[in-house]
Amino acid sequence: MATNNELLKRRAAAVPQGPFNVAPIFAARAEGAKLWDVEGNEYIDFCGGIGCVNTGHNHPKVVQAVRDQSDSFIHTCWHVAMYEPYVRLAERLNELTPTGSPNKTALFNSGAEAGENAIKTARKFTKRQGVVAFERGFHGRTLLGLTLTGKVNPYAAGFGPFAPEVYRLPYQPFFDPVGDAASEARAALSHLFQYHIEPENIACVIMEPVLGEGGFFPADPEALKVLRAACTEHGIVFIADEVQTGFGRCGSMFAMERYGLRPDMVCYAKSLAGGMPLSAVTGRAEIMDAPQIGGLGGTFGGNPLACAAANAVLDIMAEEQLPQRARNIGERLMQSFKALEANHRHVVKARGLGAMCAFELVDPSTGQPDKARAGKVVEHSRENGLLVMAASGNVIRSLMPLVIGDEDLDKGIRILEQSVSSVG
Repeated sequence: MATNNELLKRRAAAVPQGPFNVAPIFAARAEGAKLWDVEGNEYIDFCGGIGCVNTGHNHPKVVQAVRDQSDSFIHTCWHVAMYEPYVRLAERLNELTPTGSPNKTALFNSGAEAGENAIKTARKFTKRQGVVAFERGFHGRTLLGLTLTGKVNPYAAGFGPFAPEVYRLPYQPFFDPVGDAASEARAALSHLFQYHIEPENIACVIMEPVLGEGGFFPADPEALKVLRAACTEHGIVFIADEVQTGFGRCGSMFAMERYGLRPDMVCYAKSLAGGMPLSAVTGRAEIMDAPQIGGLGGTFGGNPLACAAANAVLDIMAEEQLPQRARNIGERLMQSFKALEANHRHVVKARGLGAMCAFELVDPSTGQPDKARAGKVVEHSRENGLLVMAASGNVIRSLMPLVIGDEDLDKGIRILEQSVSSVG
C-alpha cells in the first residue's frame, strides 16, 4: 500500500488546492472513535468526520442497515419510485423535532442544501424575500450558503457577487455578550429593523444554536429568547441550523432542546446518517407545504442507503443513550479545558454545550488570536496519536464520536493537554 507521502504527491497532482485537509494522512480504516492511516498509525479521533459520526465510525448497525438496503436496491430516485425508509425517517424526524406543531420533512444531500431549501420554503410561505443570518455563522459553500456564511476568508474571498436580500446580525450580543445579553440583543434587532430592513420584509432568520466554524460559541439563552420573541411578533420564520449541533452532540437530541425554545424549521445533516450523505429540513407542516409540487427535490436527495443508515442512527441514539453520553463527555472536557485556562496564559474562553466544547489559543503578550499556536497544537496532537482540529483559526474544538470509551477519551484529553503545554 502507498505511504502517506506518496499519496500526498498524487493528491497535489490530481486534486485542486481548494479543498483543505486537517491532517496529511490517508485513512485505511476506522472503527468507533479510532482511525488508522495507510501506514498503520493509530489515532484517537476528536474530529469525527467534522461531526458526521456521532454514532462512531462504521457502527455495526449502520453498516448492516446499508448492506440490507443495498440487497434490495441502491437508487430509484425518490421522484421516480418512492420507498418506505424515506417515509419512516420523515415520520421519526417529525416526531422528534421540537417545533411544538405537526411537522413535515423533506430530505436532501448536504447541510448547505438543507439551508437553501429551508430558506426557499420560508420565502414561499411568508411571501417575503429578506433573510437574516449572523456574523461568524457558517451555512455552507454554495452561492446562498456563502452569502449566509458570516466570514470572508477563506470561504467567500473572490467568489462574488453573492445572493441578494441577505442581512447580518452581529454575533457578539447573541453569542458572546459583554453586558446584559437581552438588552444588547434588542438593540441589535432594533438597529437591523431601523437601518437595514423592516421586519415586515423578512422571511426568516437562520442561526446555529452553537456556532460551528465560527468558534463553538453557544448562543446566549436570554438573547435567544429575545430573537425568538421578535420572530413571533413579526411573523418571521425561525430556522435552527442543527447541521453540526444535532443528533446528541450538545447533550440532547437537538441543541434547541437545551434552550427550551421552539424553532419553526430545523436543518439537519452530518451525523443524521452516520457518515452517509443525507440532510433534512423538518418544520411546521403549514410552512413545509408552501412550495408547489416540484419546488423541492433533487436526484439523490433521500437516497435509500442514506435513509436506511439514518433510521439505524435514530435507533442507536435511543438504545445507547448518546445524548446523555454527550453530557458526560462534555463534563470531562470542560474540567480539562477550564484547568488549561487556569494554568496557561495562552488559553482563554473555555466554553461548550454538551460535548461541543472548545477553547481559544492567544498570544499571551497581546491577547490576540494565535492561529500559529493552534496549528502547532493540532500537529503535536497528531504526532502523538490524536486527531483534533481548529475552528476560526485559533479555536481548538471537540467533535469526537459519542460512542468513545472513557479510556480513549481520557487518553485523548491527556494528549491534548500535553500539546497545549508544549506550545506555551
